[in-house]
Amino acid sequence: MKLSTAVSFLCVASVSAFAPSSIKKRSTKLFGDPNQNPFASYNAAAAPAAPAAPAAPAAPATPAAPVEKKTVRLRDRLNEADTERRKDQDAADMRERAAEIAREERLEKIAYMNDMPDETPAGTVEEFMFKEGVQSQLDKLDQELVGLVPVKKRVKEIAALLVLDKMRRKLGFETAVPSLHMCFTGAPGTGKTTVAVRMGQILAKMGYSRQGHVVLATRDDLVGQYVGHTAPKTKEMIKKAMGGVLLVDEAYYLYNAANDRDYGQESIEILLNVMENQQDDLAVALAGYKDRMDRFFSYIPGMMSRIGNHVDFPNYDAEELVQIAAVMAHQLEYDIDDDAYPVFKEYIARRMDLPYFSNARTVRNAMDRARMNSAIRTFEKFAIQGENGGVCTVKDLKAITANDFQILLDDIVNADATKRIFA
Repeated sequence: MKLSTAVSFLCVASVSAFAPSSIKKRSTKLFGDPNQNPFASYNAAAAPAAPAAPAAPAAPATPAAPVEKKTVRLRDRLNEADTERRKDQDAADMRERAAEIAREERLEKIAYMNDMPDETPAGTVEEFMFKEGVQSQLDKLDQELVGLVPVKKRVKEIAALLVLDKMRRKLGFETAVPSLHMCFTGAPGTGKTTVAVRMGQILAKMGYSRQGHVVLATRDDLVGQYVGHTAPKTKEMIKKAMGGVLLVDEAYYLYNAANDRDYGQESIEILLNVMENQQDDLAVALAGYKDRMDRFFSYIPGMMSRIGNHVDFPNYDAEELVQIAAVMAHQLEYDIDDDAYPVFKEYIARRMDLPYFSNARTVRNAMDRARMNSAIRTFEKFAIQGENGGVCTVKDLKAITANDFQILLDDIVNADATKRIFA
């Protein structure tokens, strides 16, 4: 027995000694890894229940990084809230300081006004009128515009308001820029553009506008033809007129009551916004026929309420139109013969009864035709007929005779009724 046992032991030892190393490793892995051991579940069921290990709750320790991120975000939010709180506090302090400064300035002004003697000289109205150049502009208005007494009166009233406001400001009184938006109503050729130019220069002289220039605009200049085109065009015209006067001629064409999709409404809204928020740097003047402007204001009541100066331009009578012709002739260095005035007056009286009469514009057209008739007469007399050896005098070059106006009158009297409106 002992011999057989020893032989068996030697056989097993020899087999183990000559077995490959890979087989040993596989057997080690097979029985060394409890997860791959097929008997692990059987052994666990058969073994008595072991007490829970204290290190078991270590599994939730993995989300440590997200906790750190949440902490950082919370800190950032607290910092942002603290920054916003400081900004709000600084703004509140600035408002309080501004209010305090305003109260101090108000008290100083009240004390100054109380202590100021009543006989303190503020200057005379004439001094301000001439010093600021306002009187010179009013004189030019009188020279360039014949008649229009109510218009000139209204312009002088506006100028007086500006002068007195400047005097009050010099003494320290509370002042506010008056509404300088205007509406000029009347027939064509009554001087609306000329008055607008003078008003712009008066505003510049008084310091109520930076430049005092006048920009004339119509619907074509303000309203576009497709979506997104109107706003840039309107803003461009407003930019050109900044510091002066924007004169919108025939403003009622901006609104088309028959078409809700008309682009003119957008231009009107932009103008309303500018008239309200930038009235210190831009004066808007609207011009057109009175009945049509009244209808336009009924559609756009916001426009009506923003205009503080409404000036109506009456039509000229025949005598005033003759005076306008004399002024035009003087400006162009022509001399109208004394016997020519009655002929021109009769022509104007007849022309006023025809359609499309345009007051001073009609007079200007008539003067252009009279000058042409004078040139034809002078050329035929001296160049063709050779009178005085073809030598004409200065008087001949400057003269407008009764016959030059008689040609215009004959055109109205003798022409066909359907063509007389073009005379």
